[in-house]
Amino acid sequence: MAEGVKAEAINISIKSTDGEVNFKIKKSTRMGKVFSAFAQKKGVGEGHYRFVFDGNRVGEDVTAAEVGLEDGDSIDAFVEQQGGAADRAL
Repeated sequence: MAEGVKAEAINISIKSTDGEVNFKIKKSTRMGKVFSAFAQKKGVGEGHYRFVFDGNRVGEDVTAAEVGLEDGDSIDAFVEQQGGAADRAL
């Protein structure tokens, strides 16, 4: 990094049905690190939520810059559902 140039930090929030958690991160931060911190703050295991920004699911291996996150943006967190329809007896 050039002298006098700082990594740009941004403030983002992750919103779920039970509240919002704010983070200050660098644009080079991998989202998996943020998602792990969110899960820890919510007291749930990793993989409990899926994360969506601008209608697109956000993976763990991408950076905030790759997602296109800017200062003040919000990511939506939804409880991950497993499985499909219930079995029905014929």
